[in-house]
Amino acid sequence: MSDHAPAPRRPLFQSDEDAKLSTEERSLLENGYEAALDALRRNVTPAGFSACSLKDNTVYGTDVNYRSVWARDGAKTICWTLDLEDEDIDACQRRTLETLLDHTAENGHVPCNVTIDDGRPEFTGVGGIASIDAGLWVVIALQEYCAAREDWSLAERYRDKLTVMMSWLAAQDSNGDGLLEIPEAGDWTDLFARNYHVLYDEVLWFRCLGCYGEILERFGDADGAAKYRAWGKRVGGLILKNFWPSTAAPEPPEDPNPLHNVPLPSFADAQFALGDARYLVAEVSPFAFSWRCDVYANLLAYIVGLVDKDRARMTFRFLWGTGVSDPWPVENLYPVVQSGDREWKDYFTVNLLNLPHHYHNGGIWPFVGGLWCRYIHKLGMTDLAKRELVKLAECCKLGVGREWEFNEWHHGQTGRPMGKAYQAWSAAGFIKACHALDVDPEQQP
Repeated sequence: MSDHAPAPRRPLFQSDEDAKLSTEERSLLENGYEAALDALRRNVTPAGFSACSLKDNTVYGTDVNYRSVWARDGAKTICWTLDLEDEDIDACQRRTLETLLDHTAENGHVPCNVTIDDGRPEFTGVGGIASIDAGLWVVIALQEYCAAREDWSLAERYRDKLTVMMSWLAAQDSNGDGLLEIPEAGDWTDLFARNYHVLYDEVLWFRCLGCYGEILERFGDADGAAKYRAWGKRVGGLILKNFWPSTAAPEPPEDPNPLHNVPLPSFADAQFALGDARYLVAEVSPFAFSWRCDVYANLLAYIVGLVDKDRARMTFRFLWGTGVSDPWPVENLYPVVQSGDREWKDYFTVNLLNLPHHYHNGGIWPFVGGLWCRYIHKLGMTDLAKRELVKLAECCKLGVGREWEFNEWHHGQTGRPMGKAYQAWSAAGFIKACHALDVDPEQQP
């Protein structure tokens, strides 16, 4: 690995718009950016990006799976560092995709992770449940990587495998209603109780379909590209219809494919009298209807272009009022699930991981904080976005053993770091936010 620092495409924090940042704040951001690059380099391995620095974390028991190239971690790290001009980072981005795609099963199931020490793929998580979002993120990252490099050879190499992967993902729509059916513990919230139609996964499915359509377009398959783009548009309409309850719900979008005309049970229709949402709700199933706000998924929905600006502004006003960015940007769930709530599960207490304001149950995740800053910037509130970026830098500067650890997550109330140190996606999310706030916001996940 070379000893030169990766360089962004444009100099940071030098525009006239930064006049409202103090000298100390600008210095904090510049130091944070360099520290994020250092944290990112600590995750470069011959197999691809590790989830967290292998040299700076002691792992034992189930924590050993941190010594892996993770599909969701690696894909996000790729997407959020594509602006860097550095040969070592570029090579690691490519190796991450190759490692995951080379170990994809014959049926198209992408492994949730591949161990770095022995190259063993792991396809399931807690309870032996399949990881659904792994494949979604890998398709997205592959398209983003090839588009950024203007080189589609990597996608071409895995062309046949991509076809099978998309078939496997489409099969997760087990009843043909247009949305994926996600098992509990089937995505990044692998110790949290969400299932069936889960907003986070549906947003990724929307984006994945669009990305695959772009890949097919590059392959010269115009008909296939049009099919997947139309498919993605329909999925986007179903998400808005079913996850944004309204007393004046719109008609479902027309679908020329009769196989997709299975009626979709909609709590947004059945319980419209409850009122009008100000955000996309976290989960919908035939047996439950959660009014909780998955902050992460809502931020993604606007950034990838699923939600329009008016709705995104409404969501921002709601989230700003709840204080999800205090003490740091940003809690991943509002409100948290308390013991005794319908959604509470006894296993939340395993390792005390998902207690209220912990981990997936309202913990503060710096990578989600990076999305929060980009979300606000895309809404046009540049000054506020930069003030929130300063808060995110202050968060990432904290550490258990030293400054600028870019920890995995922080306690939702105290703000103290509780996760692994030098987490790849925490550093990458900060880098991407720094780039986005100096240029026009991009509709990338």
